[in-house]
Amino acid sequence: MNTNEQTTNNSLELLGWNNFFRAGFQEFADAGLQPARVALEHRNGYTLVTEQGELRAELSGRLRHTTADRWQLPAVGDWVAVAVENGNDLGIIHAVVPRRSAFSRNAVGGRTEQQIVAANIDTLVIVVGLDGNFNLRRIERYLAAAWDSGATPMVVLNKADQCPNLAERLAEVESVAIGTTVVAISALEGEEIEPLQRLLRPGTTAALVGSSGVGKSTIINRLVGQDRQSTGSTSLSVGKGKHTTTHRELIPLASGAILMDTPGMRELQLWGGSDDGVSETFGDIEQLAANCRFSDCQHQDEPGCAVADALHNGQLEYGRFENYRKLQRELAYQNRRQDEGAMRAEKERWKKLTKQYRSRPNRP
Repeated sequence: MNTNEQTTNNSLELLGWNNFFRAGFQEFADAGLQPARVALEHRNGYTLVTEQGELRAELSGRLRHTTADRWQLPAVGDWVAVAVENGNDLGIIHAVVPRRSAFSRNAVGGRTEQQIVAANIDTLVIVVGLDGNFNLRRIERYLAAAWDSGATPMVVLNKADQCPNLAERLAEVESVAIGTTVVAISALEGEEIEPLQRLLRPGTTAALVGSSGVGKSTIINRLVGQDRQSTGSTSLSVGKGKHTTTHRELIPLASGAILMDTPGMRELQLWGGSDDGVSETFGDIEQLAANCRFSDCQHQDEPGCAVADALHNGQLEYGRFENYRKLQRELAYQNRRQDEGAMRAEKERWKKLTKQYRSRPNRP
């Protein structure tokens, strides 16, 4: 491998490029396209990062018109196949490289539509405020979505300086975030940031997610070493913060790692599809359920119910069990909605094909 080739590969790898994406990109390389990563999404286009630097880009007409669902279009963090003409500072995106991970939610507003919040993330940093924002049930919801994404979750409890019962809060979160790293920091004071810094290794990508006002932008400012992200105060009366991030953006760090800031989410509806995330988050409950006398136990009044026994003797918290059941019902509902939507889409597709066939002048 010559020096120039080694430099090119290292540049791509610092952007998160690895063997997984290299294998998925092979067909596009054969077509003369080059890889780039989506750093920012605009109303009318994208900002990409390549081995040569930043590049403005737009979707090809074919990609725009043949893509059935919004989630199949590029999202921040995606790798894309782009064509760049010599002397032109505008690239054309022809395809999205298969994703390694995707943190998704159901779109707000009652629609059944997958929204990609963060693509190709190694670590999902769930930021929780140790103030009026603190909510164990919300943490469980984020963990379920995080485990389902393919990324590794981490819980960061921010504003430790405002928490008089820090040890108690840590114990509560560790009891529901089983198998997940949990750390407490005070980003505003710059204290206890080291666990996050150790996590951010060269070539890795971490996304910060959480409600408004939990301090994501302040954490990023600390990690970057300057006030890059604007921050807003939190209302003391309701414990809710102002939206200080309005878009998703990849932010390079001096360590060689990449951060993604995301807008605060007032709600996180699970997308559906797989129940792996819920099973991972509530593994303690599913392990108890495996010991029930009946395999189809509903954990209500059945004899020999290990879950009911755990609830009665205090081994299992009732609120955690209720949230488990709630998320199961939500996933089942979303899956039914998705099946109905797929059937409608297929029906519309056949109607369109039939109409096109009938309009042919010389059809047999």
